[in-house]
Amino acid sequence: MQIRDAGEGDLPGLLGIYNEVIANSTAIYSDVPVTLEDRTRWWQARIASGYPVLVASEAGEVVGFSSFGDFRPWPPGYRFTVEHTVHVRHDCRGRGIGGELVRALFPPARALGKHVMIGSVDGSNVASIRFHERLGFERAGTLREVGSKFGRWLDLVFLQRRIAP
Repeated sequence: MQIRDAGEGDLPGLLGIYNEVIANSTAIYSDVPVTLEDRTRWWQARIASGYPVLVASEAGEVVGFSSFGDFRPWPPGYRFTVEHTVHVRHDCRGRGIGGELVRALFPPARALGKHVMIGSVDGSNVASIRFHERLGFERAGTLREVGSKFGRWLDLVFLQRRIAP
């Protein structure tokens, strides 16, 4: 497995992973699939902001991706905090790819002067909460019934990890 910066040619692979997550989980609070144009705009915006978009690839195929963006673009007091995203292809989960992708985000975040990284996880996703805790994230709070998907209310758990000394 190789972790590297995503290129435009990787976007169809990212799109497939993202839309599978939308269709089959509560990791993304949406039930609307995105298009290649949506993912291209997202990727371009991240790169224009100086933020990484990383992919894990095996045999030339994208098997996962990660990135981070502003936690809140306003007010400017949040400028040292970023929120990450990480998703792994359904048939490649449980092999440590997600952990490698998140850990690979820490150095560029530090280089950009970021202090804290946030992870937002559906409260029923115990595996993802444990995943974050193994990476040094701590629970910071729960927002009750702020999301809805698959006909039920969802709790959002915030986890945070200090990434700068």
